[in-house]
Amino acid sequence: MTTRGRLTRERLRELLHYDDETGVFRWWKRVGDEIRLGEVAGYVEIHIHGRYYGAHQLAWMHVKGRWCRPMVDHRDGNSTNNRWSNLRRATPSQNTANSRRSRLNTSGYKGVSWYRRSGRWLAVIGKHGRLIYLGLFDTPEAAHAAYVEAARKLFGEFARPD
Repeated sequence: MTTRGRLTRERLRELLHYDDETGVFRWWKRVGDEIRLGEVAGYVEIHIHGRYYGAHQLAWMHVKGRWCRPMVDHRDGNSTNNRWSNLRRATPSQNTANSRRSRLNTSGYKGVSWYRRSGRWLAVIGKHGRLIYLGLFDTPEAAHAAYVEAARKLFGEFARPD
């Protein structure tokens, strides 16, 4: 059933059906009174045997037969889109590079902020937990252009400059 408290591929396939075209998990076997057969199990997290699992990790286990390490990335940045074609293995830095601009961002550009001391726009990018200084610029657009160039160079297909 489980190994060291972790869900196995066999048990997962016994409990849930995964449609790799839609990315949706549906219950195949009841594991509690609240479960209805054929019902969507969850889009982001799925509760199995007292533990929450990321649906993207369950998709990886269902298809590959092992947990994805270090992590699973959604190509389109949408955590509810667990279609197999949308999932890929990634490092934490690659996953962060593929994230959208923070809602707290006030410049309107990812990797760009106002640097009050100089009265100019600062561009930075992170990789492996370290910030890389890209320079100070007169306009946020120029700072963003530097960020985009660095993102493409450092992260290739994982770069999401928006």
